[in-house]
Amino acid sequence: MSTTDLDTRAMTMPKGAGKRPAGARTAKTGRSLVIHLVLILAGAAMVFPFLWMLLTSLKTLPQLLQDPLSFWPNPWTFDNFIDAWNAVPFGQAYFNSIYIAVLAVIGTLVTASMAGYAFARIRFAGSKIIFLVFLATQMIPKQVTLIPFYLLMSQLGWVDSHLSLIVPAMMVNPFAVFLMRQFVLSLPKELEEAAIVDGAGRWRIFWSVILPNLKPGLGALSIIVALDVWNAFLFPLVLLNTPDLFTVPLLLASFRGQFGSINYGLVMAASAIATIPMLVAFVIGQRRILNSMAASGLGGR
Repeated sequence: MSTTDLDTRAMTMPKGAGKRPAGARTAKTGRSLVIHLVLILAGAAMVFPFLWMLLTSLKTLPQLLQDPLSFWPNPWTFDNFIDAWNAVPFGQAYFNSIYIAVLAVIGTLVTASMAGYAFARIRFAGSKIIFLVFLATQMIPKQVTLIPFYLLMSQLGWVDSHLSLIVPAMMVNPFAVFLMRQFVLSLPKELEEAAIVDGAGRWRIFWSVILPNLKPGLGALSIIVALDVWNAFLFPLVLLNTPDLFTVPLLLASFRGQFGSINYGLVMAASAIATIPMLVAFVIGQRRILNSMAASGLGGR
C-alpha cells in the first residue's frame, strides 16, 4: 500500500476512531486508583510500627504509665535516647557491628565475584553439579547447622571471638555467588574475547574487564550483606560470651531483659538506636538493589 493510500485512509476514517472508549479509560483509571490505595495502605501498615517505636521513645515514663496507648508524646523528650546510650555500652557494640559488617562485606564481594565468574565463564568437570549443590545449601535452615558450626569454631579456637562471625560470612554465601554469577552471565562475551586477543589471562580479564562491570551488582550486594550481618542474632548469641564483644542485636536483647518491664520508652529508644542506621542504609540503597535484581534477571523478567 502506497503512502498516498495511507493518507487517504487516514482522512476518510471517522473522527475519534483511533481513540480508546471513555468507558475503558474510566475502568483503567479505577483499577489504578484501587491499586494505589492498596499499596498506600500496605505501606502505612509497614511504616506504622516504626513510627510507633519512635513516638514511644519520645514519651516520658509518667505518660507511659498513665496512658500507654496515647499516640503523641506529651511532653516531647529526648532523655530516653541519652539514658539508653549511657545505660549500656552502645558505643562499643556499634563499633563491633560496624567493623564486622565492613570486613564481611569486603570479603564477600571478593569471594562471591570470583566464584560467580568461575561458575559463569570457566568450564571444568562437574561445574554445574557443584554449583547446584552449593546453591542447594541455601535451603538448609541455619538452625540445623548451629551445633556442627559451633563444634567447628571450637576446634579452630574461635568461640568468643569475632573471627567466628567474620570469616564464615566472607567465605560462604550461596546467594551472593548466585547473584554475581547472574551478573557475569549478563555481560557480553565479546568483552572477554577482545581481552584474550590482546593477550590477557584469566586474572587480568577478571580484575580489568569483569570486575569493573559488576559495580551495580556489587553495590546492591554490599547493602544486602551489611543488613544481614548487622541483624544477625542467633549465631552471635551462641558464639559470643564476653559483653565487650557483643554486637548491637545482642546488646539490645540484654538491654530489653534489664528494662523491658520497667520503662518502655527506654527500650524503644534503644531499639531506635539499633534500627535507624540500617533502615536509613536500606532506604538509600533500595533503588540500587531493585535495579540490580532486575539487571541480573532476578526481577521476574
